Amino acid sequence: MVSSTETPRLKHVGFIADGNRRWARERGLPTLEGHRRGFSKAEMIIDELKDTEVEFVSFFLFSTENWDRTAEEINYLMKLAEDKIESLTKKAEKENLRMVIMGRPEPVKPSLWQKMLDSETRTAKNTGLTVCICFNYGGKWEIADAAAKMLQAGETEFSPETFAKYLYHPEVPDCDMIVRTSGEERISGFQLWRAAYAELLFLDQHFPALEAEDIQGVLEEYHSRYRRFGK
Repeated sequence: MVSSTETPRLKHVGFIADGNRRWARERGLPTLEGHRRGFSKAEMIIDELKDTEVEFVSFFLFSTENWDRTAEEINYLMKLAEDKIESLTKKAEKENLRMVIMGRPEPVKPSLWQKMLDSETRTAKNTGLTVCICFNYGGKWEIADAAAKMLQAGETEFSPETFAKYLYHPEVPDCDMIVRTSGEERISGFQLWRAAYAELLFLDQHFPALEAEDIQGVLEEYHSRYRRFGK
């Protein structure tokens, strides 16, 4: 343990929201109920972080691999996302939060993707916590898409700094800490480029089981660590 003065400010924390279905099964509930509860916990996390040192929070809510799930589950998730993105946007407008979407538009239904883009537009001038929704997101795809943009732009300077300009929302900084719930100890392609020096925290709780004190624990755990950055 070291003092928090030796740890840089926690600017960007990412959450891999895992365990929604397991949470529901353990309680004898339909697995779809776990997803609904998970979205509500994302709102709780935003409330816990919006008045702290954190400037960016990102949520891995739907990956490019999740399309292999059942049609019933996917349809439910798409409808839930459509409802929740509107409620989150209204919350952001009221509370000076900024919304950004990180992911690929296809094969998301165009009307849903447009609603997500509208959320960005409606909150673009807000100056508070930036909420990054990683939806139809894959870390390898983000890197591949950045390389394609770089090629299309005719870029001739090849460096990490130049490449980073072509990522989804390049203004979003590297992750300082990545939190994964449900006892799984891997990042599953989340924020691969931005995870290079991220602190990793694996929690046993399923994402829908998180409480406010757990989020405060994340902040405390970060400040108990010493980040060397290769030094």
